[in-house]
Amino acid sequence: MSRRPRRVVLPLVLLILFAGLGWMTYRALQPDSQQPGAGRPAGSPAVAVQAESVELGVVRDIRTFSGTLSPRAQFDVASKISGRVEKLFVDVGDPVGRGQLVAQLEDAEFVQQVEQARAELAVARANLEEARSELDVAEKEYVRIESLRGQMVTSQAELDLTRSRYLAQQARLRVATAQVEQRQAALGAAEVRMSYARIEASWPENGPQPPRVVGERFVDEGATLSANTPLLSVLDVSAVLAVFHVTERDYARIRVGQQALVTVDALPGHQFEGQVARIAPVFREASRQARVELELPNPEGLMKPGMFVRARLELSRAENAVLLPSAALVRRDGQQGVFVIQDDDTARLVAVRVGISEEGMSQILEPEDLSGNVVTLGQHLLEDGSTVRIVHDQ
Repeated sequence: MSRRPRRVVLPLVLLILFAGLGWMTYRALQPDSQQPGAGRPAGSPAVAVQAESVELGVVRDIRTFSGTLSPRAQFDVASKISGRVEKLFVDVGDPVGRGQLVAQLEDAEFVQQVEQARAELAVARANLEEARSELDVAEKEYVRIESLRGQMVTSQAELDLTRSRYLAQQARLRVATAQVEQRQAALGAAEVRMSYARIEASWPENGPQPPRVVGERFVDEGATLSANTPLLSVLDVSAVLAVFHVTERDYARIRVGQQALVTVDALPGHQFEGQVARIAPVFREASRQARVELELPNPEGLMKPGMFVRARLELSRAENAVLLPSAALVRRDGQQGVFVIQDDDTARLVAVRVGISEEGMSQILEPEDLSGNVVTLGQHLLEDGSTVRIVHDQ
């Protein structure tokens, strides 16, 4: 009697287990009505959504480029001759004017060379005076002998000898004159070399010259320099250049004279206006980018070369554009679209082509006649034709 109940209970338990497993499998295979895009049975409640209207307005394509500030002009002050730095008259950050003395090299050797050249010039001038005197004597003697020869008092040989002496004195005068010119040139060269010991900051004079500043100092007093060794770097920071690089896609939409708004990370709360000054005609092969320079007035000197900047440029704009919130855009089956609310409170999925986007608004290029209200929140729960109920923020 005890074995029969066991035989009945065991199959019954197995049957219950199989039935439960089958039910769970059935439920797992059914679509979840709460998942996005899941079908909703007829008569299901409307989906609560938020919506905003399509409007017409102006939209701009504003791009932000990051770059670095550079001085408008920069050059190194270098020594033209070898020598020891005796004195530096400026340091980093000091203003520098055109032609200002910035350094002095030891010039004792050059002073001695100038004195020697002056002495040699004095000797050459004395020789010139002597040659002139001797030429005058030779000329008078030649005139006297020539007169006597006319009177047949002297011989032809003596006249020829006197003439040769006169011609020789003329040649000597010419030599003495050339030697004076040579010594004058040597003195001038020595004075130029001596002037090179005084190192000045000079640059071409093109209109009013703004003050410039010393950017870097490369040597100290007492250092021995060779020719063409830089001493200082001089910068013109009355205006600065914001240098950045653009890709091929943006290159064609940037033009010289275009206005830009620049912010500097090191100067929070400040904005600077400038314009595109130069656009490089070539692209770098490694990055496929081209150099663009913005010129920014810097009268107060707040912006410094090397600072990191961000430049905002308006590349294009559209007037009377069809605009809607960017949050309304959805992507279904690889295509962008929006849910437009119909008069019967259903949401119709409309494929769109998007243009410029700015500050949360997007331009719709197609369809051009898009109007009405579009779903901006809750569209992930919708399918084409879903019933919706518009709710508003509390």
